[in-house]
Amino acid sequence: MEIFWFIPTNGDFRQLNHQEGSRPATYNYCRQIAQAVDDLGYSGVLIPTGKTCEEGFIVASTLAPVTKNLKYLVAVRPGLMSPSFAARMSATLDRFSDGRLLINVVAGGDPVELAGEGVFLDHDERYELTDEFLTIWRQLFTEEEVDLEGDYLRIRGGQLPYPTVQKPYPPLYFGGSSPAAMKVAAKHIDVYLTWGEPPAQVEKKINKMRAYAAAQGRTVKFGIRLHVIVRPTEEEAWEAANKLIEHVDEETIAQALKVFKRMDSEGQRLMTSLHEGDRTRLEVSPNLWAGVGLVRTGAGTALVGDPDTVAARMKEYADLGIETFILSGYPHLEEAYRTAELLFPKLPIDKKDTSHQKTFLSPFGGDIKSAVAK
Repeated sequence: MEIFWFIPTNGDFRQLNHQEGSRPATYNYCRQIAQAVDDLGYSGVLIPTGKTCEEGFIVASTLAPVTKNLKYLVAVRPGLMSPSFAARMSATLDRFSDGRLLINVVAGGDPVELAGEGVFLDHDERYELTDEFLTIWRQLFTEEEVDLEGDYLRIRGGQLPYPTVQKPYPPLYFGGSSPAAMKVAAKHIDVYLTWGEPPAQVEKKINKMRAYAAAQGRTVKFGIRLHVIVRPTEEEAWEAANKLIEHVDEETIAQALKVFKRMDSEGQRLMTSLHEGDRTRLEVSPNLWAGVGLVRTGAGTALVGDPDTVAARMKEYADLGIETFILSGYPHLEEAYRTAELLFPKLPIDKKDTSHQKTFLSPFGGDIKSAVAK
């Protein structure tokens, strides 16, 4: 089991829809989170993408030198960048980070935002373009010269002179729930990501994805994107969950639903269908809470509970085939510590050796017995 965290490059919050205690995504704050996560033993971090986020490749390139082991899951955007330019950036960052780059392929799901980026393709056309993009991107790493005449992209004599540390290229991650998306994933992707849907829905999606991959003569790995609210007791965890949305009013929920419904993302449709804006039906599966999704696009569910319960729910997903858990919590710095301290001891992960480290709690600033003996 691999545990990733999240770098909030569009800002951080203590409560949703409430500015008090909010934090801008400064370099110093993002660095604090990355260094804490690296020290705590997380495997990697997801850097989000979108018009309200700082640019992911630049963020990763500034954080990689101040961390030791952390991997960076960074988005490439078919339609917003050329495959050759994306490959060159990927190769450079993989080399300069000593093989710590992971690639998140994002086709986009909001037609309004995409129009603002100059992209006017419909849903299936974007995945047709993504197929051509990934064909070129992958071939640039494995062939001496690339030529392709596609419906959307054309390249002649394409070359990538610099090698990567990871072979044949940095692993490709991808999330998309529509048939068009899953067919592209089956053809190209190494790790297929799902939003945090109830286990029964995730199982169906995994089985479908495995069938698509098998038809291509391939296998893929699986990951899941979730928030987490873990506390020493169940009562404390649910209290924290409810507090997170105590400033989310019905007007805000209605406005968010309008945004969600204009999107052509099947994954977003599935996330919204879990609650449909109804605050009375937020526990969509045992300990799986959809409160975040009332006002947030993308990852809208959180595992809520005490450490044993949350670990048990994660193991249920692992039994279905999920290997990578991309977690987050508000605010991300404090919750990274809380999650590692409470949850990691309960999970089948490589634990960081802290046997050489000590912490003393006493009125004397040291060990009480030693101080009294003196």
